[in-house]
Amino acid sequence: MEKSTVVCVIGVAAILVLYLWRILNFLWLKPKKMEKFLRDQGLKGTRYRFMVGDLKELEKMRDEARSKPMSITDHNIAPRVLTFFHKSVASHGKTCFTWMGVRPMVHICDPAMIREVLANHYQFQKPRGGNPLTKLLARGVIDAEADQWVKHRKIINPAFHVEKLKHMVPAFYMSCSDMIHKWEEIVAKETSCEVDVWPYLQTLTADVISRTAFGSSFEEGRKIFELQRELGALVMKAAVSIYIPGSKFLPTKRNKRMKEIDREVKAMIKSIIDKRVVAMNAGESINEDLLGILLDSNYKEIKQQGNNNFGLSIEEVIEECKLFYFAGQETTGNMLVWTMILLGQYKDWQTRAREEVLQVFGHERPDIDGLNHLKVVNMIFNEVLRLYPPAVLLRRFVHEETKLRNLILPAGTLLQLNTLLLHHDQDVWGKDVYEFKPERFAEGVLKATKGQASYLPFGGGPRICIGQNFAMLEAKMALAMILQQFSFDLSPSYSHAPHTIITLKPQFGAHLILHKL
Repeated sequence: MEKSTVVCVIGVAAILVLYLWRILNFLWLKPKKMEKFLRDQGLKGTRYRFMVGDLKELEKMRDEARSKPMSITDHNIAPRVLTFFHKSVASHGKTCFTWMGVRPMVHICDPAMIREVLANHYQFQKPRGGNPLTKLLARGVIDAEADQWVKHRKIINPAFHVEKLKHMVPAFYMSCSDMIHKWEEIVAKETSCEVDVWPYLQTLTADVISRTAFGSSFEEGRKIFELQRELGALVMKAAVSIYIPGSKFLPTKRNKRMKEIDREVKAMIKSIIDKRVVAMNAGESINEDLLGILLDSNYKEIKQQGNNNFGLSIEEVIEECKLFYFAGQETTGNMLVWTMILLGQYKDWQTRAREEVLQVFGHERPDIDGLNHLKVVNMIFNEVLRLYPPAVLLRRFVHEETKLRNLILPAGTLLQLNTLLLHHDQDVWGKDVYEFKPERFAEGVLKATKGQASYLPFGGGPRICIGQNFAMLEAKMALAMILQQFSFDLSPSYSHAPHTIITLKPQFGAHLILHKL
């Protein structure tokens, strides 16, 4: 064999050995080293399984839990909603670790540690990696990091200013009126009627975000919502699947559908934006809705700084619009459905809320000042968000070795802040933690939590949800108008089955008996 051939063979062999070493390191040596590092600090957790970690067990336990509903009086929902994580924390302690594939995920339930994580958003960033197709649902400000996040937040802030929200109250009222009329038509034939209110509440919140974001009715925006909902279910499946680098390019049925939805949604939103830009260039006022305010704020920022780099690109504006659609609908719809389910069960609190609404508004149209003074309604919403938070967990990622209190987290560690477990922690809330007791918020959230970071329905720290005032105002308008017109009970056909598809939803709908007042 010639010398050059020998050299070539040795070179190829060396490259193969290097690649095999890297693969072995990525799939086994590095995870095992990280596992030892965490255990040496006294942390307990699950054993690393080659490549899959705990994903198979997680999926199996989740499917088993979803196969059977719960007792309607049971608000201890974590064993059903966070089955695997709940069991892991119960077995290994509130601060422990599990495995998302090859990455260790440290679970945090301690309020002081959670406060530190949420306060330091430069250090503890949103997770990267995993299946990149999961990012198709929405990026924007929720996904941006460091200086990019600062830019996005600055430009979006004016859209959610309290003064701007006042102008959106009529849109809230119109959308709520449409839903109330539909219910009145259903109940008109009888004095009372069973209705699955969940689809109506989803339509309501979709309609609201359509009117307030784009000034269009729900009919025009319906296709975007249907597509986003379908994408949400596909994203959830992708998130708990083992991701092999490069597999996003495979022409699988799921991959193709996710990309197809993404293209369709972007094209629809771009069409709306293009019309606005034409109107803005023609000198028309366009800042009456969220999109208009966003475009106006973006234009002013670019003009002030004298450089396009200080503003958002059209692609970034589209991502923010997708986020308006997704986050704007999900949070409020979930909050309202669980509120109606609980008030259908706890009729004394429904009566108290109705008495307050009638005392403030009578049967007149609710206004923003009155809505801001609904103390009982506010207490009810706070307790609903404690028992049934829309986001049951928050995740963060450390890019370099990081100290968190007495822990040292190796680079590449995922953090999971277990919001639901924190909201249901007896050590924080007392032995009545699983009871529906809105009175615990009678003196506000700060008093109820004793100043701890133990209540996070909208996240916390600098990255707290920008739309929380929008969501609360919309929910108050909807509930006030419902209470003015109807009383309601849980139907015998209601099946109590909270589950997550991105956010916490009723798996089999929300069947209530509506009575027209």
